[in-house]
Amino acid sequence: MRLASLFSGGKDSAFSMYAMLQSGYEVPYMVSISPLSGTSWIFHVPNIGKVPAMAEAMGRKYIAGSTDGTEEGDMAGLRDALSGLDIDGVVVGAVWSDYQWDRVNRVCGELGLSVFSPMWRKEQSMMLREIVSSGIRAVVIGYYAEGFGPEWLGREIDEAAIRDLELLNRKHGVSVIGEGGEYETFVIDSPMHKYPLEISGYNTAVGRNSGTLNIMKLVKGSREHGP
Repeated sequence: MRLASLFSGGKDSAFSMYAMLQSGYEVPYMVSISPLSGTSWIFHVPNIGKVPAMAEAMGRKYIAGSTDGTEEGDMAGLRDALSGLDIDGVVVGAVWSDYQWDRVNRVCGELGLSVFSPMWRKEQSMMLREIVSSGIRAVVIGYYAEGFGPEWLGREIDEAAIRDLELLNRKHGVSVIGEGGEYETFVIDSPMHKYPLEISGYNTAVGRNSGTLNIMKLVKGSREHGP
């Protein structure tokens, strides 16, 4: 069975694709929808323009879609991107977002495609630790909630970070896995990567309870051992 991965560049979409590959599915395509306006109702947008480099690092074909940033435009962009692909379904990294789940299912239903969401409704701390233990390396590229600070930008999600996220959950109600948009990540390496990616150029924008790391340049990295 052939699937397309709806890919934002973050840990959730990466792990969902990895889970389906581990289950024996083929995932030849990575699809992302880029908003012309810089905003989107359905899709994550920070550093979305760097997904083609991720697809190359993973040896997948990249499929680009666009949207005007409206809900209708998001759905039309997804429909156009998926139409005509030689696939049976789509894999998404949704965890708790009924809104995203409903809209993606609606588009895929129109196209006769199945939707797979291996992280759906899983306990957040357990799921985040499973992502880390799988070998997926992700760094924080944005935070948008009380309790975070500039020190989080570029920080890798590891066991220490998970413990800090659990503390933020207890103090501020932050979603441990970031499902409410509290933080965004960018995957720099995984078992699917032929080679890791290194962020060699970036700038940051920091505000009150928010911060974004804008990736300006990615380079091909190396590893001493396999992923």
